[in-house]
Amino acid sequence: MLVWGGDAAGGAPFVEADPANPSRVRGFDVEVAERIARGLGRRSARFVQVQWSSIDQSVERGDFEIGLSGVEDTPTRRARHAVTLPYFEFREVLAVRPADRDRIRSLADLRGRRVATLGATIAYDMLLAARDSTGLLPVSYDDDVHPYTDLMSGRVDAVLLDHIIAQRALRRLGGTAFVILAHEVATGHYVGVLARADSVLRDSVDAVLREAMRDGSLEQILRRWNVWDESQGVLFERVLRGGVATQPAGPPVAERVIAYLPSLARAAGVTLAVSVLSMALAVIVGLALASARVYGAAWLRVVAAIYVEVVRGTPLLLQLFVIYYGLSGVVRLPAFLAAVLALGLNYAAYEAEIYRGALQAVARAQLEAARTLGFSEMQILRLIRGPQALRYALAPMTNDFVALLKDSALVSVITVVELTKQTAIFATNVGSWVIPGLLCAIAYLAMSLPLARLARRLERHWGGGVHPA
Repeated sequence: MLVWGGDAAGGAPFVEADPANPSRVRGFDVEVAERIARGLGRRSARFVQVQWSSIDQSVERGDFEIGLSGVEDTPTRRARHAVTLPYFEFREVLAVRPADRDRIRSLADLRGRRVATLGATIAYDMLLAARDSTGLLPVSYDDDVHPYTDLMSGRVDAVLLDHIIAQRALRRLGGTAFVILAHEVATGHYVGVLARADSVLRDSVDAVLREAMRDGSLEQILRRWNVWDESQGVLFERVLRGGVATQPAGPPVAERVIAYLPSLARAAGVTLAVSVLSMALAVIVGLALASARVYGAAWLRVVAAIYVEVVRGTPLLLQLFVIYYGLSGVVRLPAFLAAVLALGLNYAAYEAEIYRGALQAVARAQLEAARTLGFSEMQILRLIRGPQALRYALAPMTNDFVALLKDSALVSVITVVELTKQTAIFATNVGSWVIPGLLCAIAYLAMSLPLARLARRLERHWGGGVHPA
């Protein structure tokens, strides 16, 4: 049995769950895998689900023999893995709103505008290069659905992706939802990727693909999925003549690491900014909720308790989607602001419980004594209850900030390129998680350890000056 890996989340025509039987997959890459299995004399082809950006790492781990799922032919991939000959040619195309079809012709016309694409793709690398030369603003997504919906809603000004993905999105959203510009930005090829040590198997797969091109079976597969065009016939002829130039090897890993350091530094800055602003919001809202639950009227205590339980009982990821996408019909929030609001409002529920517990931890005898002496509730809070509650709350507040710093990685799902997202893109481009993961861990430690040390110093300083009566 030929075990192959792909990402069914990519959908048709690549790989998707069969509507008639969701336990099975279908798509032109599925049929290509089956054709390869038959050509190798294998009994059948078995699919293994893997995230698209992790296909290279999984094939090297031995999770499957070959990765097929719109895998792009890149210099880095050829340098680190055994890559098959190209079996499909795609075109990078720009999609714009109908009102912009006469104003935008190429990337050069997008100066200062937001252009969306999938992260860790050839298109994303092109946008990064164009950022310096044309001044456009690349926006990275984890899927190929939201770039086009955000184009329609005005969050981005253009989308750069493979023509297959663009045409599929246009059919799904309606033929007039956006316009695909006729001029192609670049061309690329889909290939199969095998472990570097499997070059012998790769050569056998190449022989099967050549035979599939020669006997017409590969063309039949592509026609069944409506992705055949004249460029595929030209590609097949070049392959059979041996005239397809493979991508040259990319620069050494050390050079790529150095080149990525500025991007990682910028992403770390985004992570820190999102975390600090979110924590500030969480503290403010958390104090308000805790005050409502301790000092408020009965109805106010009920409202605050419901908020806390609902927010703590639902996933942060869901809240991010609701605030960014769900509310877009009412208010179209920028991704950064939506990230700060979602994280801040989520952690406010946890902060509220910390503050409420800290306020209730102050000895009741002290409060009664203060009231006997004629102190108002505000004076009691400011002079007696508040300082002691702060001491009790400081350690869990610090833990919450460190947790929030790490949870900020989730905001990448709404197009905010923070440290973890940039690291994932980096790891995909260099074909390994070792160096990118180490750099990412160092960056997180550099941000969290000083905070923990500062909190301990504050605990020692304030803790020594507050004594129970």
